Amino acid sequence: MAQVNATVGDLAGNADKIVDWTRRAAQQGARIVVFPEMMLTGYPVEDLALRASFVEASIETVQRVAGRLAEEGLGGVAVVAGYLNRQAGLAPRTGLPAGAPLDAAALLWGGRVVITTAKHHLPNYGVFDEYRYFVPGNSLPVFRMPAGGTPGGDTRPEAVDVAIAICEDLWQQGGPVAVTRQAGAALLVVPNASPYERGKDDVRLALCQRCAGEAGAALAYSNLIGGQDELVFDGGSLLVAADGELLARGPQFEETLIVTDLDLPAATGPVRLAGEPVDAGDGTVITIRHVELEPVASPAAGGQIAPDTQVPFWPSLPDHEEVYRALVLGVRDYVRKNGFRSVILGLSGGIDSALTATIAADAVGPDNVYTVLMPSRYSSDHSIGDAEELVKRQGLHSVIVPIRSMVDAFEAELAPAGFPDTGLPAENLQARVRGVTLMGLSNAAGHLVLTTGNKSELAAGYSTLYGDSAGGYGPIKDVLKTLVWELARWRNAAATGQQDTDSLPDYQVLDALLDDYVEKDMGSAQLIAAGHDPDLVQRVIRLVDLAEYKRRQYPPGPKITSRNFGRDRRLPITNAWREGAVEPPPGVIAPGEP
Repeated sequence: MAQVNATVGDLAGNADKIVDWTRRAAQQGARIVVFPEMMLTGYPVEDLALRASFVEASIETVQRVAGRLAEEGLGGVAVVAGYLNRQAGLAPRTGLPAGAPLDAAALLWGGRVVITTAKHHLPNYGVFDEYRYFVPGNSLPVFRMPAGGTPGGDTRPEAVDVAIAICEDLWQQGGPVAVTRQAGAALLVVPNASPYERGKDDVRLALCQRCAGEAGAALAYSNLIGGQDELVFDGGSLLVAADGELLARGPQFEETLIVTDLDLPAATGPVRLAGEPVDAGDGTVITIRHVELEPVASPAAGGQIAPDTQVPFWPSLPDHEEVYRALVLGVRDYVRKNGFRSVILGLSGGIDSALTATIAADAVGPDNVYTVLMPSRYSSDHSIGDAEELVKRQGLHSVIVPIRSMVDAFEAELAPAGFPDTGLPAENLQARVRGVTLMGLSNAAGHLVLTTGNKSELAAGYSTLYGDSAGGYGPIKDVLKTLVWELARWRNAAATGQQDTDSLPDYQVLDALLDDYVEKDMGSAQLIAAGHDPDLVQRVIRLVDLAEYKRRQYPPGPKITSRNFGRDRRLPITNAWREGAVEPPPGVIAPGEP
């Protein structure tokens, strides 16, 4: 299983990775190499799937990759790689994605694309919107690996049947997994692009064990790693036996090969070349498509798996380390894949900006992190000192830009228009001056501006548009305040900061309520029944609902929960529904609300 980091749209770079990692696998004796879902195009491609030129380039590139593998002496390694294909012969109609794209996988062998398949179950929940992009596949390919082994290695006297399914096909009942048992395959290989969520690795293991039992076959779950906009893919590839025994597990957040020697049942009976339609158990029919691979010499695949090689088991990460590494990988890949070389952020002396700066330093290196300290009349006495201490400990760049005179100038010019010189609007003006300062420095030097807001404050609307919400990426956008502190303690970078609890409830109380309302989608009656204070329920629901327009204008950030503000939770801004409201909804935002 080649657990690698693909980049969306980089067909040439991803093709090079397929060839490179196949060579590495062959040198270790692998006869089958399984890459992640849509490895060639990256995942998710979103509306690129609807662009005919991109689909055509994907199809042409996968064919060239097959030829390159043969030219480099790797034609006798069976390579399963995801790519973007199309369903030919479908007439355009309303509801059919333009061009009938397929989330596909190809088997490369002997210099050509031998057989292809496409995802049967299309996810359309959470971050997924695949009814928009793809048409479902309706076949299960089964390829018979020829008897033999790698040159210089042990030989295998029997051939083995291997089936291919794709990602979501494991998560739904019936379909390719159920048909695998009817096809009699000994191994089911599954290219995956399963986004990270906190604690998801245990769910995946139980899923693979259940599906292996349903398929009656060993199951190889090869998962993508890397960051793509808001999504983070954590790898953690799995190999389980037909009885559910865990045979191998890959690391999280690392590119690697998981190379394992399997003793599988030999193929029985003749290869059935004609397609065989069978009931998939989900209301559809799937055609079993068999292909027998002719033996191909692979001079470049001269390695063998040593008999005493330790079975590859990378340990599952502790919870806080897992979350932290997801955030670091999300930031690193957003910076790298979008061509930035450095990041910049405002450092206030508070815990949110301290954690954000530390994540950035771990992601791109401290020498590429620029911080700006912007004291004003509202800064606490120790803010600068705490920020400077963090800069010193982390080895970051820093500059002090006092903004009081800028704020004063704004206030003086706005006074004739009725701008007050005290209170909440003045604090928001200060935040906007800081945002302008950061964006100006970003524009001058090409830095990516990181925002420092956490999920608790973003939920309640405690962010200022064109102020602290101004930026290109929000590393802790999906991190509740209580988890911010836990991660800071884990990273040994806790800092003392300004508190918002004068206007918000204690974060332990607030975050528990937000988790039930945002993550679990509970209504007001359910929230009260769950033990939350009724008055607080109404207040927090109002804050969350009214802040939707702000969240739409907040930059993306790495998703770590099951319901992030972004792809997961898409509510209308213009929305008269108020959960549990006992009075008509307000027509405008209340005066004084930021």
